[in-house]
Amino acid sequence: MKKLTLAALLGLGLVSGHALAAGWTGGDDQKTNPLACDGTPSAAAAMPYDGGAPTNPPDRKGKKITVVDVPKLIGIGYFNATSKGIADAAAELGNVDAKTDGPTKANIDEQITFLDNYITSGVDGILFAANDPVAIAPVLKKALEKGINVVGYDANSTPDARQWFVNQAQFNGIAKALVDSMAAEIGEEGGFAIVTSTFTTPNQARWIAEMSAYAEKCHPKMKWLETVEAQEDNNLSFNQATTLINKYGDELKGIFGMTSVATPASAEAVTQANKCGNIAVVGLATPNAMKPYVEKGCVKSVVLWNPVDLGYAAMQVLRAVADGTLQPGATSVKAGKLGELQVINGSEILLGAPYVFNKDNIGQFDF
Repeated sequence: MKKLTLAALLGLGLVSGHALAAGWTGGDDQKTNPLACDGTPSAAAAMPYDGGAPTNPPDRKGKKITVVDVPKLIGIGYFNATSKGIADAAAELGNVDAKTDGPTKANIDEQITFLDNYITSGVDGILFAANDPVAIAPVLKKALEKGINVVGYDANSTPDARQWFVNQAQFNGIAKALVDSMAAEIGEEGGFAIVTSTFTTPNQARWIAEMSAYAEKCHPKMKWLETVEAQEDNNLSFNQATTLINKYGDELKGIFGMTSVATPASAEAVTQANKCGNIAVVGLATPNAMKPYVEKGCVKSVVLWNPVDLGYAAMQVLRAVADGTLQPGATSVKAGKLGELQVINGSEILLGAPYVFNKDNIGQFDF
């Protein structure tokens, strides 16, 4: 494919998500809100509550509740960390019986089956991280119709299919941190590619759309070469990164990893190709997975948040919903040791700003 600058791609409909999204961007077609290039924060506009509501839920205030957490998949470090946070919050609260269960691969059909089974067996609350925001909506609405409290985290559904969503960081903030980090490493005219999970995974699609808008605004000469899917699979992520390295040669100056699996796999591909120092890897990943690459200088920037805190916050929010202390129209919610978290975008609760791990600080973290 002809190599185009971001400006040209945007002119062809990159952000609109129609002309090229199916095989190219991995981004969605929602409205973007790129942050200022100089770091000036944007003011959050007040929005009415747009979440769903359970039908005739029983009085759960202060009572013992059973909660199931169904993430995109189980068995990877990231969701092990969110599960730990959920368990920590449940133990601290003392009136929650929580468990994590789900598919072993990021498959929306399998995720729906797990959710449906728990709705049938009976739970008081559901926590979820969606593999697909639209496909998951009917089963979550089924849970709401059964009077079950539903709270999302990490990857959202359509708003009316859950009550609240705990957002790890604002999408435009993640986008700015990633693109600025890449530009600092490869320069304003470098070419980069993206390894994501799927083009429909909601959080990654939103990040990529915001990255596109921010790069066009603040780094317009950077060249977006390609976006590939890797299903949050380690071997596929490695193979996809290796294919990009071989396909683009010296034109490829950087790889974005959009998942906690894709980023270390891309770093390993760069390492095995003897391209450390020639191809930058910037992405979202847990510190422990990236320490070997950061410590030997093959990776300089890792962007993330604390996934243990994310799971902890989601559990605290679900308890507040069940107790009736978090109601539509609220501007904040108490989240245990995390203090008060702010409500944004009508029915989202913000964990905080993204964090950039590097060689100077990554050793301080263990997750």
